[in-house]
Amino acid sequence: MRRITRIATVGIASAALALSATACGGKSSSEQSGSDDKGGKAAIAYDIGGRGDQSFNDAAFAGLEKAEKELDIEGNDAEPSEGEGDPDKIQRLTALARAGNNPVIGVGFAYAPAIAEVAPKFPKTTFGLIDDTSKTGPNIANLVFNEEQGSYLAGVAAAKVTKTNTVGFIGGVETPLIKKFEAGFVQGVKDTKKGVNVKVQYLTQPPDFGGFSKPDLGKAAAQGQLDAGADVIYAAAGLAGSGSIEATAKAGKWAIGVDSDQYNQKGLAAYKDQILTSVTKNVSGAVFNLIKSVQDGKPQTGEVRYGLEDEGVALSRSNPAFTKMTDVIAAVDKAKADIAAGKIKVKTAP
Repeated sequence: MRRITRIATVGIASAALALSATACGGKSSSEQSGSDDKGGKAAIAYDIGGRGDQSFNDAAFAGLEKAEKELDIEGNDAEPSEGEGDPDKIQRLTALARAGNNPVIGVGFAYAPAIAEVAPKFPKTTFGLIDDTSKTGPNIANLVFNEEQGSYLAGVAAAKVTKTNTVGFIGGVETPLIKKFEAGFVQGVKDTKKGVNVKVQYLTQPPDFGGFSKPDLGKAAAQGQLDAGADVIYAAAGLAGSGSIEATAKAGKWAIGVDSDQYNQKGLAAYKDQILTSVTKNVSGAVFNLIKSVQDGKPQTGEVRYGLEDEGVALSRSNPAFTKMTDVIAAVDKAKADIAAGKIKVKTAP
């Protein structure tokens, strides 16, 4: 497998230099591509937290890796810089497009303004925008998910396993996207067991997006909810969610992961026994599918939505302790069927 080129950008001034240096030892993108790259090149630009968040960004990277293995492409990925703004993202996407990557995928809604700016300048390049439909164009694919549906199932599971009748939700940043997670989770809890108290906390407010990147904030928030009696905590907070999982696991309570199947994340192996389940988003599949569509000459454009019906969102069952809870599994399966049949309408806002 060809090694993925990792492009680290630290502000606009260094973006051009970063593009010429890679994790493989300093070859330029043009030198690396070569004539043997039959599948072309594709790139992802990470959201806050970057690769290694054990969650959202890592799911996108998994899709790029799969494309390298199965489609014979050269994969490139670019890291965000601390406290960056839209100009930094514009520079990053521009550099990736100029280097011949197609598609170029912005991982997260924060890339919406930048993609709206850059995409018209590269009409032959497909741009993927994950988790946002506000910016559209003839060469933009909006890759979105029904997060509220998976979160509803997590709420069902939490309500079934809680012994204290208190559960928690931690959101990284209070944005409309993360409030979808909250809405589905709270509804799932309340529909399953009346009287359960759901404690809700957000780590930061826009324009401060540090709540997606600081594990210590997630850890502190989880500890506060544990001290208040919560025995199941669901965090939708990117890298900060790992701090929540750590605190919850050390207390011997149940954590619910997000985006990736966090039970199987190596960085969280020490806490896996207490990760009851995870609300997964098939970000890896969305990234792979977009890359393949470009390679096939039929690039996806417009809204491409993933939900329960196509496993675009799901509740993982990797933890054997969870699968042994037959009454919980039965309740989750019934809720999933009722959502698919339209008997349950899951809210997208609290």
